[in-house]
Amino acid sequence: MRTKGLKPAEAKVQPKVNVITLGCSKNIVDSEVLMGQLKGNSFNVVHESEKVGKDDIVIINTCGFIDNAKQESIDTILQYSELKDKGKVGKVIVTGCLSERYKPELEAEITNVDAFYGTNDLKQMLTNLGADYKHELIGERLLTTPKHFAFFKIAEGCNRPCSFCAIPLMRGMHVSKPIDELVKEAKVLAKNGTKELVLIAQDLTYYGLDLYNERKLADLLRNLSDVNGIEWIRLQYAYPSQFPMDILDVMNERENICNYLDMPLQHITDNMLKSMRRGISKRRTVELVDQIRQRVPDIALRTTLISGYPGETQEDHDELLAFVEQTRFDRLGVFTYSHEEKTHAYSLEDDVADEVKQERLEEIMDLQQGISFEKNQEKLGKTYKVLIDKKDGDYFVGRTEYDSPEVDNEVLIDAREHYVTVGDFCKVKIDRAEDFDLYGTPVK
Repeated sequence: MRTKGLKPAEAKVQPKVNVITLGCSKNIVDSEVLMGQLKGNSFNVVHESEKVGKDDIVIINTCGFIDNAKQESIDTILQYSELKDKGKVGKVIVTGCLSERYKPELEAEITNVDAFYGTNDLKQMLTNLGADYKHELIGERLLTTPKHFAFFKIAEGCNRPCSFCAIPLMRGMHVSKPIDELVKEAKVLAKNGTKELVLIAQDLTYYGLDLYNERKLADLLRNLSDVNGIEWIRLQYAYPSQFPMDILDVMNERENICNYLDMPLQHITDNMLKSMRRGISKRRTVELVDQIRQRVPDIALRTTLISGYPGETQEDHDELLAFVEQTRFDRLGVFTYSHEEKTHAYSLEDDVADEVKQERLEEIMDLQQGISFEKNQEKLGKTYKVLIDKKDGDYFVGRTEYDSPEVDNEVLIDAREHYVTVGDFCKVKIDRAEDFDLYGTPVK
């Protein structure tokens, strides 16, 4: 019975935590782990919600890799710090690579951010939010991707000495996760509906050297392949130097390991590879690509290249173009060189003009567009197993085993004529092929 004149006690409302993720798939995993821990501590946590309240906590997981990514991170921090100044957001917290690399500078310049944390400060961040780090939640994540696929980080950091790369400055040295811990995580994901694991690390091929004194990626693949419910396992970020050929044997042995390899080569001329400190020559690179294709004839090879690295001549660029034309990669991306502080290449003169970097990038991508079109034309009339990722307007959109989420080709199915289920596999006959898209009809 309520006493006259008194209001019932109002329940305390936990502030909402809105996590914003910038940068690469490794950052996505970090955000998902953070969100899993917050949910385990009974926080109301969302990912990149467009609705923010005056009491909400915004956590921005930043990228500090290259100039464009750094600028996007800074712009996002400023956007939410201004909302805080206007009383539209409660707290702004910054974590990730940018704050790992530039914490003192950020604290001095953006003074109304409540806290800056580095890439390895999860436990401290949780404590300061009034949460506990729960060991029993290891392997638990709140996926920000559709539940049928997940990025699966098998190691942190990098031991490679690449001259242009700031990753070791932000992520530290290579640290592998134990095989049993990764298998446990894969089982949790599979139980919750994940069908595809996209294996990521700064360097997959180094996996195991720090824990087991030998490369163990092949053993890890066999163990993950045995997890019930996992139908595709995909490899991204395989370093070419000292490439472990035994992983190709596992690819041939196990049906659920995709015939797909993302192997960033960065360049091809010997003088560029030497200056980049890649630990491999042009001759060995060409031999490696040939050996991979001989061992797994059906493999789709993806690479990334850098345009405009210091000292890159027109002859270097022409030789790179010739290599791309001869090698005919299935997938290819290009970055313009970014002059990063404290990297080995920072001592070199950034002597290729920005417009020249961009022109060379576009020339490579124009060439690759034609190669991709020709390769897609070869798929006409063939039937592929396709994982349906989403419905977008009049089309269901999916991928074959030869395509990774977000960066590669897509298969489109007309939703006005056919119905398929998002998150399921189906067989699709290819009816039309463009440079980066395939169109098909589901078949039984």
